[in-house]
Amino acid sequence: MVRANGAVSLRELARVVQTSEVTVRRDVRALEAEGLLDRRHGGAVLPGGFTRESGFPQKSLSATAEKTAIADLAAGLVEEGEAIVVGAGTTTQELARRLARVPGLTVVTNSLLVAQALAHANRVEVVMTGGTLRGSNYALVGSGAEQSLQGLRVSRAFLSGSGLTAERGLSTSNMLSASVDRALVQAAAEVVVLADHTKLGTDTMFQTVPTDVITRLVTDEPPPHDDRAATELQALADQGVQIAVAGAAAVAGPARHEVPLPGQRRTRAQLRGTNGSLTPEQLQDRAPRVADLRRR
Repeated sequence: MVRANGAVSLRELARVVQTSEVTVRRDVRALEAEGLLDRRHGGAVLPGGFTRESGFPQKSLSATAEKTAIADLAAGLVEEGEAIVVGAGTTTQELARRLARVPGLTVVTNSLLVAQALAHANRVEVVMTGGTLRGSNYALVGSGAEQSLQGLRVSRAFLSGSGLTAERGLSTSNMLSASVDRALVQAAAEVVVLADHTKLGTDTMFQTVPTDVITRLVTDEPPPHDDRAATELQALADQGVQIAVAGAAAVAGPARHEVPLPGQRRTRAQLRGTNGSLTPEQLQDRAPRVADLRRR
């Protein structure tokens, strides 16, 4: 089961082999000693082979200017009086700081950092999920978090992750975080992924959002010779993902690029080259670089 799925929970193992979780836990410990798998909280995963998750201090210092630009651009998608969900992550934390200025907003989140950023916003209501605190990223995870999201319906979900590819979509390195992110996605009519260029083309262990479920990607402009990121942007656009790119102007000052209006997903033929939004044709013209952005 671990080889087939990449990961499995102790509960599922116990159900399949018809024994207790105590027995399964002992067997998993023995298999880990033989190097056949790695134990994780509540389950087991294949040993190595995928990008491991960095701790919060490392994440908070990585691509800080890019995350700021992405957050500025993503905040423009949120309208007064809207109800949204915001997942855990340092990029979504930056987004939350900007959402504090949106009146009448309701934000559902499993992130203590997101909640903290909105704690003193006068006209923003914050709804926290239940769950168990995962200290490495200050997020609530587990069955309590997932159950608290049942029956919820909001307009958009804003999510980050550890990696993004056109083949598998958004992924993360932790099984419990992935499960909560999937529950957040189920609650939203539209899914917006926030991912800086360092995550493009990176694949991690647990899929959270398949590519065909992603409505929009908000990212930054990759460096000129980052072929991997450019290739992934092209492939994501080919699959109908709307791409909004925060350029140098968004990093340096208050000016921001326009993003496509919320609504139905568009086909490749319908994607328009608005400021900050790339079409497949634009991406191709600049290959192996990202397509030229039409700046204001």
